[in-house]
Amino acid sequence: MNRIIGTIVAVVIGAGLFRLCAFIVDQKHFAIVFELGQIKRVIEAPGLHWKLPPPFQNVEYLDKRILTIDSQGADRVQTSENKNLLIDTFVKWRIVDAHQYWVSFHGAEREAEDRISTLVRDAMNQAVNKRTVIDITSRERDKAMEEIHAGVQDRVKNLGVKIVDVRLKRIDFITDNLDSVFRRMESERKQVANQLRSIGAGDAEKIRADADKQKEVLLAEAYRDAQRIKGEGDARASAIYAQAFGANPEFYAFYRSLDAYRLSFRNRTDMLMVDPSSEFFKYMKNPGGGAALPR
Repeated sequence: MNRIIGTIVAVVIGAGLFRLCAFIVDQKHFAIVFELGQIKRVIEAPGLHWKLPPPFQNVEYLDKRILTIDSQGADRVQTSENKNLLIDTFVKWRIVDAHQYWVSFHGAEREAEDRISTLVRDAMNQAVNKRTVIDITSRERDKAMEEIHAGVQDRVKNLGVKIVDVRLKRIDFITDNLDSVFRRMESERKQVANQLRSIGAGDAEKIRADADKQKEVLLAEAYRDAQRIKGEGDARASAIYAQAFGANPEFYAFYRSLDAYRLSFRNRTDMLMVDPSSEFFKYMKNPGGGAALPR
């Protein structure tokens, strides 16, 4: 009976010691073992581990995962144009050196977030102060975020943390500056529009000049071809006239006289003052007589 009671007591004591000396580290956490308030070792590998029972040693856990700092209010930042902007940011960060992190913040995640947020605001001020509104909202937004990320990472490298990413979540204008910002944006858009119109007008002039040049070339070539064809036609007509005149000069003279009569007396009201005894009327007086060649 006493043996059974002794066994039970030993089992209970052993279970208690196991509970006090054994601890489990999962994949999501670092484990820091303290000995009399001083850091003894840092455990990163998950699994079952051992320590001395309290008060000789105790364990604290730190999160390994990527953490997020999402600003609840916008920070007021001034651009190089002295324009005030309201900028919301969020930061992704994680603990990479548990020992250094504990020395820096004593394991207080809230204190680490406040320190990182302050560093982000300082780096953001430096990045935004040297840029215009257009740069920070569109042209160089990605570059500005890279500068902020690099600047914050350089300042936290001795704190045991790593900045995974920094993003400008939202950028708004101060209400007092909205009208001036909109006027400036309108002016810039008008400037771009006028520049495009000027380029279009220049291109139009070039096109019109080229079209006029092609028109003149086509008309000159057409006139040249027309004159050539006309010359060839006149030469061929002259050849035909010469051939016909050579074949029967009398008939040719008679035909030309009839043609001259038709052209001279086309209308009833036409009047011609000619000497009746001239050769012009010889075929009219004597169809079989000599030729009456028109001049």
